[in-house]
Amino acid sequence: MPRLLAAFLTCVASAVLATGAAFGIVAALNVTPEQQNVPLVTFPDPPANGTSSTPSPSAG
Repeated sequence: MPRLLAAFLTCVASAVLATGAAFGIVAALNVTPEQQNVPLVTFPDPPANGTSSTPSPSAG
């Protein structure tokens, strides 16, 4: 009987520890500030009339 009780208490303690760790991780992630959405690469806007100053590559 004492082994059964020790096994039960071990299972309960591990479940409580896992639940506490999960809540702690979620709380830590919610505390961190969100990062700004700044693009690393920007491209110039195309000309308004749709023509390009560079020649298009020929099919070949």
